[in-house]
Amino acid sequence: MKKLMLATAAAALLTAPALAQEGDIPVGIILGFTGPLESIMPNMAASAEMAFAEASESGLLLGGRAVAPVRGDSTCIDAAAATATAERLITSDDVVAIMGADCSGVTTAVVNNVSVPNGVTTISPSATSPALSTIEDNDLFFRTAPSDARQGEVIANLLDERGIDEVAITYTNNDYGRGLAEAFSSAYEALGHSVLISAAHEDGRADYSAEVGALSASGADTLVVFGYVDQGGRGIVQASLDTGAFEEFVFADGMFGDSIIEAIGDELNGRVIGTVPGSDGAGTAAFADLAGAAGVDPTGTYAGESYDAAALIVLAMQAAGSADRAAIAGEVMNVANAPGEPIGPGELAKGLQILADGGDIDYVGATGVELIGAGEAAGSYRVYEIEDGAFQTIEFR
Repeated sequence: MKKLMLATAAAALLTAPALAQEGDIPVGIILGFTGPLESIMPNMAASAEMAFAEASESGLLLGGRAVAPVRGDSTCIDAAAATATAERLITSDDVVAIMGADCSGVTTAVVNNVSVPNGVTTISPSATSPALSTIEDNDLFFRTAPSDARQGEVIANLLDERGIDEVAITYTNNDYGRGLAEAFSSAYEALGHSVLISAAHEDGRADYSAEVGALSASGADTLVVFGYVDQGGRGIVQASLDTGAFEEFVFADGMFGDSIIEAIGDELNGRVIGTVPGSDGAGTAAFADLAGAAGVDPTGTYAGESYDAAALIVLAMQAAGSADRAAIAGEVMNVANAPGEPIGPGELAKGLQILADGGDIDYVGATGVELIGAGEAAGSYRVYEIEDGAFQTIEFR
């Protein structure tokens, strides 16, 4: 399924272990607190910690134990740094499971190099590469965000319905960008439309005028941006606006974040359509209330998915009757799916009690959790536009 010394040093500063009390259960949170998505990660981490705190404060988790979250920095893009972080969490901090990682490439590295060899359950809220669907994970890797194989189809159908017949694509040169570009191109061309150019871009550059020039030379009016909101994706969009290269933009989940609106401003109004995993069920409203009370932005990228990933970890522990690593892995699919009592956000105490009494639960959570295949999220998508300086929801698919 699915620059080193400096990065590792930075990670160490960000990932000092929580001061666990005797009997607390250490659980890792590996996210890119530095890197191309750093603006969205604190909210994701807070969402996960909200679920851990909810379970702990119930007094019902494994007879009254508490979760001690331990943060670690994946950097999103440096596989070696992410691997080192995971190794520390597992071998030094003795975490029993991991909520994360975030970006697809580092998640693949963590799963292959650390979590699977050590028998540790890993539940990612945001690693969406289709390649993770077939990773050899020994049934230890799960994700609460759907694969980009589906996101590619959703975006293709969206553009088809809007009569957009040809596009240019720019994608960040990593597993996430390549996988999404391939999935979208295949689906879009199957609908009879044309991809005039599909070109990778590197993150971390100060000037993207050359890349934008090549993309614009294709003759397309619409630019599909499969990049990162705090890195090359934003740079490509800014350079495009500066030169008037494109009339409109299509974003995927990596471009969803308030930082791009804050950086670019009103020039984006009426020129962007995009997708990000999301749902509009009862769980969404319940999560919004819960998160709002905790000072967490419920509309933030992968906020709901992060809460759900953490919730699955604690519920799997309870179902197993143990914080044993192997036992947790064996119960994730059971607590995530029917049959059983539906459990939503804010209802973890209810779920923990049912499990303690020997009953079954179906964790629905904030995002309508349903795990299919080998721990894949079925998932749904929020379609948005940028209007009046904000992301506006159009529909859900």
